[in-house]
Amino acid sequence: MRQEIERVFNLQQAKWPALARQEAAERIGRLMRIDNYLRNERNLDKLCQAMYRDLHKPEVEVIATEVGVVQAQISYLKKNLKRWMRPRKVPTPLPLIGTRSHVRYEPRGVVLIMSPWNFPLNLSLVPMVYAIAAGNAVMLKPSEISANTSAFIKHMIEELFTEDEVVVFEGDASVAKILLEQPFNHIFFTGSPKVGRIVMTEAARHLSSVTLELGGKSPAIIDASADIDRIARRAAWAKSVNNGQTCITPDYILLHESIRDPFIRAFSDAVKQFYDPQGKGIRHSPDYCRIVSEAHFKRLRKLYEDAVEKGANTLFGGEFEEHDLFISPTLLDGINGNMDIMQEEIFGPLLPVLTYRDREEARDMIRRLPSPLTLYIASRDKGNIDYFLKSIPAGGTVINDYMLGYSNPALPFGGVNNSGIGRSLGLHCFAGFSNERSVIHRRWGTLSLIHPPYNDRVRRIVKTLYNWM
Repeated sequence: MRQEIERVFNLQQAKWPALARQEAAERIGRLMRIDNYLRNERNLDKLCQAMYRDLHKPEVEVIATEVGVVQAQISYLKKNLKRWMRPRKVPTPLPLIGTRSHVRYEPRGVVLIMSPWNFPLNLSLVPMVYAIAAGNAVMLKPSEISANTSAFIKHMIEELFTEDEVVVFEGDASVAKILLEQPFNHIFFTGSPKVGRIVMTEAARHLSSVTLELGGKSPAIIDASADIDRIARRAAWAKSVNNGQTCITPDYILLHESIRDPFIRAFSDAVKQFYDPQGKGIRHSPDYCRIVSEAHFKRLRKLYEDAVEKGANTLFGGEFEEHDLFISPTLLDGINGNMDIMQEEIFGPLLPVLTYRDREEARDMIRRLPSPLTLYIASRDKGNIDYFLKSIPAGGTVINDYMLGYSNPALPFGGVNNSGIGRSLGLHCFAGFSNERSVIHRRWGTLSLIHPPYNDRVRRIVKTLYNWM
């Protein structure tokens, strides 16, 4: 495997300068190969089968959270890529009069994309299409945990691209280790903070730039002014879609103490309406995903059991069936900071519920943990919304809804330190896969007036120039 990886890496190193010279229309044409492939009904059917085997994911979620997201990003690129590729003029300060300045977006070169298993198509192809749009050659390492979808992606890429343009390497951590030994120009990693640290360490050996899309405990604040029935229903969907295996799902709920009981009732009712409208049990719903692996199932059950042993109460759910990798949406209260469930990202359908008396207490509870990927605020009180926005750092914020932070390509998506480094989507992702090259062109004039030897006249000229700025 090492020899094969090195062989392809060298091929891409030789190829990418030609990719860099491609015009916007050529790059968009390459992206349309992907779009057309995913619009083919036979290919879409194969993808749905692969994702059902991996995650028990229903077709609607495959289209809405995987294929549709990729197609939306390609559509956005089609509308904007030509403009982004143009040199961007910048103002000229007075001391540089006689020059013109601009920024050129140039591809970084050969890039590595390492994607996770929870949204295996979306989180592989979205960064890939931006890397292609920026003119790079791409080596993609999808997760071995979602093996069926990874095989689909590999087959698709082999049909659409030559290996010196885009290539997929399947395999476990040993393959990832060999890939990280190569001197990539940029690495885009989506996954846990633990693995993100390893990726960053390896990238530092070659001074490779990185984009790290990590996770973290995203809190959901709900104050007394919120529309409880509506926000509880939205929270129930957000925590249940993909069985809670989403980096931007609410990781814990912070309720004002006055609305605790109404929220719990509304959340529980919403889950039943979504997944058990006939009272046969959530496990029988065709619309409810499964935990991706036995190891992940056991990790989640251990988190649950640790919380219960330390005093947590099960308010709703708490059903575990290992043979089916089924865990029901579960609400827990009686939560404290010593529980493992509050020390690590849950990444499953377990939802701790905490209460607060005033907004200062809520702020302090959140700030005791690393800055989250997403901060959720449910409120109709503008003062509270502004307070939480200003006092709690986060990668992004969604107000009065959930899971929208990855939906608008005009907004940057990413975390803060432990929850991520760099930004993706839209221009921000294009720029991340590009070198922003500065260019200053002298058209007329000179700086000879301030050349040595320095005297009072030169001193006056310099002071005058910078006083006018």
